[in-house]
Amino acid sequence: MSGVIVTGPPKAPSEHVTALAGYGVATVHEALGRTGLLGHRLRPVQQDVRVAGTAVTVLSWPGDNLMIHAAVEQCGEGDILVVTTTSPSTDGMFGELFATALLHRGVRGLVTDAGVRDTAELRAMGFPVWAAAVSAQGTVKATGGSVNVPVSIGGRIVRAGDVILADDDGVMCVPREQAAAAVELSEARTLKEEASRAAFAEGQLGLDRYGLRETLVRLGVHYRPHEEYSGDGPGA
Repeated sequence: MSGVIVTGPPKAPSEHVTALAGYGVATVHEALGRTGLLGHRLRPVQQDVRVAGTAVTVLSWPGDNLMIHAAVEQCGEGDILVVTTTSPSTDGMFGELFATALLHRGVRGLVTDAGVRDTAELRAMGFPVWAAAVSAQGTVKATGGSVNVPVSIGGRIVRAGDVILADDDGVMCVPREQAAAAVELSEARTLKEEASRAAFAEGQLGLDRYGLRETLVRLGVHYRPHEEYSGDGPGA
């Protein structure tokens, strides 16, 4: 497998990345029309951590972390390393030695749909990781791959310089051209949620706040007293 290492890709503006870091993945995902998630398989090895950064992407051969070594050189302040493989792999391709090198370069975390190891050390050193697997299985350094090319994770394309946002709820990607709009939409979504939260705290029901009683009627959902309901099924 031959490959390419792309240098100097365009990146989302740092001020937009910083602003998006103030919102959770769920909020930004909803604000963008329920798009951007990198699937449900990516889980954090730590808790109560939220990061946002610009993607440095890696496409590796399964069980081979050579291209992660190559990608470290391309990483800088505010980046997040995003690693996938040419076919499914759960091998522990990343551990605390990589994290040490990336922390020195100001990298904010790792996202991978392969495996990681040294999870206790990663938590202790404060390097956030989201991965599809945890495995002590080692790897080789023998096959070429690519850095900073578009990759696919969870059915979503991630390009170098796109915004990666990750927290306890999962990981999402915001295309770099949409970063400014994502900030505005997320702020509006947050204000809307704050208003709803205040209303619910005062006892208002979602059925009334969101006009859902009309929806129930339109869908043919009826209220019936218990003594009139036989429990024989939906058509009872």
